[in-house]
Amino acid sequence: MSEPTLSRIGSEIAQALDGRAFEPVIAARTQGNAPAGADVAFISRDVTGLSTKHRVLEPLEAFYVSLRQSPKLAWVHVHSAGADRPIFGELKSRGVRVTTSSGANAQVVAQTALAGILALAREFPRLFDAQRAQTWTPLIGDRMPRDLPGQTAVIVGWGPIGRALGGYLRMLGLNVIAMRSAAAPPADGVETYAFEDLPHIAGRADWLVLACPLSDRTRGLVNARVLAAMAPHARLINVARGEVVAEADLIKALRTNALAGAFLDVFEHEPLDAASPLWTLPNVIATPHSAGHSDGNEARVDRIFLDYLRGWRQ
Repeated sequence: MSEPTLSRIGSEIAQALDGRAFEPVIAARTQGNAPAGADVAFISRDVTGLSTKHRVLEPLEAFYVSLRQSPKLAWVHVHSAGADRPIFGELKSRGVRVTTSSGANAQVVAQTALAGILALAREFPRLFDAQRAQTWTPLIGDRMPRDLPGQTAVIVGWGPIGRALGGYLRMLGLNVIAMRSAAAPPADGVETYAFEDLPHIAGRADWLVLACPLSDRTRGLVNARVLAAMAPHARLINVARGEVVAEADLIKALRTNALAGAFLDVFEHEPLDAASPLWTLPNVIATPHSAGHSDGNEARVDRIFLDYLRGWRQ
């Protein structure tokens, strides 16, 4: 683990191990002196830093070197909710257990998705453009926003994020449809369908919200067929993974006004290329994979790791 992590929770690690001796292995910042011989590893946010799935910076690469050079490695815990980076598949093929911090930032991500919905519903991109142009353009006439109560949100992914967001949206008077790994009878008034049903359900969506893990079933789930089934006034919210959306199909739909707008926190390739039209399309809000960032996450992730550590010790 990183030195800051050991400084932060070293005494709690000792308590979780119930007196068993342990030797901390401190992660290196450069590849040349990456340590080996770890049995357990904790990839904290400070290790990942500004690295992405597609651009791995040296501190994280050095950590990966340590993992590869640890033949007795048994378990890796990661601060993120997903484990879709290539390194995790590599480790699992070696028999290494990989655990995630699912739920640690669920409320934060759900709140960000809600903020995206409200910003688009209230035409904030248009208002911000008018502000920068110093133009007085009230939302009247054909600019009039639609009432949110009575609209329908289709939430793809019914885990901690999806359920939290569903609660917020129902409080605001929206109807909620859940898409999950398996169809299930409606519960608490929420219709539920399987991921594969999305092409048949998308036409009912005023808001299509992606909050699902990336898997073989969800990769490219939102494609030209799904987008064509959606109403022209509908909007897309993606706080899941960029690869869930066929980005070229989405750009075409946004450019032709076949889709009214999108809030995108994740992209097929990250960082998003400076030449991507998603930066400048007037009906898009693009943020740099930051939907789950909040100052309380570190403590929540630490608690999850320590709970897992107690179970591992037992």
